[in-house]
Amino acid sequence: MRFQDRVEAGQILAESLDAYKNRPDVVVLALPRGGVPVAFEVARALNAPLDIFLVRKLGVPGHEELAMGAIASGGVRTINEDVTETLGIPDEVIDAVTAKEQQELERREHLYRDGRPPLDVRGRTVILIDDGLATGSTMRAAAAALRKQRPARIVVAVPVGAASTCDEFRREVDEAICAVTPEPFFAISLWYRDFTQTTDDEVRDLLARATGRPAVMTQKGSR
Repeated sequence: MRFQDRVEAGQILAESLDAYKNRPDVVVLALPRGGVPVAFEVARALNAPLDIFLVRKLGVPGHEELAMGAIASGGVRTINEDVTETLGIPDEVIDAVTAKEQQELERREHLYRDGRPPLDVRGRTVILIDDGLATGSTMRAAAAALRKQRPARIVVAVPVGAASTCDEFRREVDEAICAVTPEPFFAISLWYRDFTQTTDDEVRDLLARATGRPAVMTQKGSR
């Protein structure tokens, strides 16, 4: 199946998470930017609070879509050694890419939170959401960083993912839910009719709506 867009994907994913509905211990965390529209629909369906968890992929220079690792809030970095060793990527290149992505992570943290502190996840069930799982590098970094905050349970949930990656996460976190695992997989974007990049303004607007604050206005003056 192909989702119309991230909104429909979130609505369908929420059906697989019905067991977490109306539970006071549940928190939904989205991986910006593409995971936010999906998570917004899930949080609304589950009647759970929504927040973001910032992660940046470390792309191979010249082939940025290929992940050689990822960084997350809290100073966590994961490296995909299969990629770095196969391609012979030296440490100084990895460090340079890390520094660049750290700057972007901090920019987004400031922009998206708008002064709000992150939700306290200690002792709670956290549902980590993105718009899909390919290699899993980004989600893996998020889960590693999140563990440092001592949640009671980590649930990884996506609308679509590579079957092998979803299987790996079932061994790495408390629960992993992939609504669909098509074969062959190829890429996340193939399973959406509309995979338009989510903007910073859209992220801020959805977070404002989730917390009951006034909707964010874009530079053009429209929501």
